[in-house]
Amino acid sequence: MLRLGTREFAAHEPVIMAIVNRTPDSFYDQGATFRDEPALARVEQAVAEGAAIIDIGGVKAGPGEEVTAEEEIRRTVGFVAEVRRRFPSVVISVDTWRHDVGAAVCEAGADVLNDAWGGFDPKLAEVAARYGAGLVCTHAGGVEPRTRPHRIAYDDIMADILRTTVGLAERAADLGVRRDGIMIDPGHDFGKNTRHSLEATRRLGEMADTGWPVLVSLSNKDFVGETLDRPVKERLIGTLATTAVSAWLGAQVYRVHEVAETRQVLEMVAAIAGHREPRVARRGLA
Repeated sequence: MLRLGTREFAAHEPVIMAIVNRTPDSFYDQGATFRDEPALARVEQAVAEGAAIIDIGGVKAGPGEEVTAEEEIRRTVGFVAEVRRRFPSVVISVDTWRHDVGAAVCEAGADVLNDAWGGFDPKLAEVAARYGAGLVCTHAGGVEPRTRPHRIAYDDIMADILRTTVGLAERAADLGVRRDGIMIDPGHDFGKNTRHSLEATRRLGEMADTGWPVLVSLSNKDFVGETLDRPVKERLIGTLATTAVSAWLGAQVYRVHEVAETRQVLEMVAAIAGHREPRVARRGLA
């Protein structure tokens, strides 16, 4: 059972986490949801399409203009409070690696801290424990936030992912983070080249076998673009193919830009796996 905010999710229940970037320079939407009203409209649409979690980010993942903790707080805290007011039952996640930002957004109503940089700030887990928030424990290869990997290598990428994410999850639990609120993430593209991310996907079942809920952030990532030689706006098909494979191998939470399309893929995979019934079943029955 995965418990986030006021929501509970069964073991085989797929969970969609919709991305809402509060940045003027995000790689995917180039700042389309930087202002409040477009961002709130995005939340409303994502919830209507089936997202259970809204993941709010105040700093883009890649290199760029410096964003201080104070500026990150300014971009996220008020928005978290407004989303909580308008959508009281939605799970609110905030994508941050900074403990001071984590504390501020939890005060405003956030339910989950999405630590995409693999415990770079070890105090972030302490904040999650203090506020009773969920925590995403990610493999980022030990790189500093907002940097790209350079000639990075692993003897065994999945062994490194397991050692890192399970270690972070167990540390978080020891600090007092609820075990049913902890997720592990292989960190596609983070501290990895394309072949690393492909192997992490191929071996995702090894993460699911740990018993920790697995979150994947695949949406329009560079490893999809390089694999198919497609620019950012032409990576949806590759993303959905990777989503289907990840679902089959046991991932549970999906951080995405395209909610409706992802939901259809996840429902289809769940039906094939025998975890849900078809929405209608008329063929051959009349």
